[in-house]
Amino acid sequence: MAKKRILCFGDSLTWGYDPVNRVRFDESIRWPRVMGQILGDEYEVIEEGQNGRTIATEDPAEGEKNGLTYIGPCLETHTPFDVLIIMLGSNDCKRKFSYSAMDIAGEMQILIEKVKAYNEFRCQNRFKIVLVAPPHISDAIRDSWLGDSFGYENAIKLSKELSDWYRKLSQMYGTEFIDAADHVKVSDADGVHMDEDNQRKLGNFLAGFIKSNL
Repeated sequence: MAKKRILCFGDSLTWGYDPVNRVRFDESIRWPRVMGQILGDEYEVIEEGQNGRTIATEDPAEGEKNGLTYIGPCLETHTPFDVLIIMLGSNDCKRKFSYSAMDIAGEMQILIEKVKAYNEFRCQNRFKIVLVAPPHISDAIRDSWLGDSFGYENAIKLSKELSDWYRKLSQMYGTEFIDAADHVKVSDADGVHMDEDNQRKLGNFLAGFIKSNL
């Protein structure tokens, strides 16, 4: 029997950025791999996380980070698959973009529409979409090396507002929805990324969600 394939599309939270040592967590810690280990041999997990990835915005200071321009080639590369997990939005809270939460949700709406069009016209609606609102940027951002880039308090505010917007998008487009902040939190080491325990917690939760719902 063919394995069920799960594509995880995200930013550094999905890539597995270690907020303490500023390197990549190994496979035993990163949430997509933890999820795959729990799901077992009937599943194959594909990691598509990129540090600094935005939903749909060019970032001249950091290079090619636009998720909207990459999602098409990414879907084509990994087709066929059964589940697409999207967790993006943290980087769109950066000060240089000057977005509101509604702006960020507007970006996500465009990305979801592109994904759904591909699913319908190229994949016969084969795969399920899981939209995940990222864990909230925490108060620790005030003293973090990332604080200046993210704009301190405004980034905290924006990240907390995203979940309501994403929930509405999920209802509009018929996707599954998860608010990661209900299950995990970011590290005080930088206020943006998850530590080992929370990477594992998210992987555990998502494995259970997929088994129960998909």
